[in-house]
Amino acid sequence: MDVHRSKIREFAIERTMENLRKNNMEATFLADASLIVPTVRSMLTDNCSITLGGSSTVIDTGLLALAREPQYKLIDRYAPGLTHDQMVELFTQGFSADVMFTSANAITEHGELYCVDGTSNRTAQMLFGPKKVIVIAGWQKIVANLQDAVNRVKRVAAPANATRLKRDTTCVKRGYCIVPYCHDKHLMSIAPGACTKGICSNMVTFGRQAVKGRMHVLIVGEELGY
Repeated sequence: MDVHRSKIREFAIERTMENLRKNNMEATFLADASLIVPTVRSMLTDNCSITLGGSSTVIDTGLLALAREPQYKLIDRYAPGLTHDQMVELFTQGFSADVMFTSANAITEHGELYCVDGTSNRTAQMLFGPKKVIVIAGWQKIVANLQDAVNRVKRVAAPANATRLKRDTTCVKRGYCIVPYCHDKHLMSIAPGACTKGICSNMVTFGRQAVKGRMHVLIVGEELGY
């Protein structure tokens, strides 16, 4: 990235981290992805139990491999050959985990996390359960406000995830949501019944946290995930 554009991005990161902290979340900037695993490892204790939110970032950055190391107890949603019922049981077990690794779909400069889920095991556990939630996000996920966060999901995160999951959705066919922009009156602006195969069921905004420091956001200085 051009040095001048990079400086502007740094200002946005600083504002975002300051406001995350004001919202009782810890926030750390990592210059590049090589720092993620050692940083997260330093936050873990032997024998701690770990649950995972569905996230390409968690897989691509080596955090899945870290969680599978023998000194930790991974509730492994990515274990091969799992049946639907076994997956649901693992999701349920995740609520009692010591630590959760996950990502967010967007982070606002106002200090909010924005996540949109289908079955919502990720957002449910982020909201309540695991004692520590570690959120890893590339800096491209920082947006100015919630409206921009919604639009990012509609035009980037949801189409990419639906493509990855091989879903037959409008966003896969067009590259953006059936309703491509946020509307002030309706967050996702999708009329009832308009998208019957979509993956956007529940929209959750994480603002000020009641438990200070439970959520720790690692913002990485390169693009990661969707």
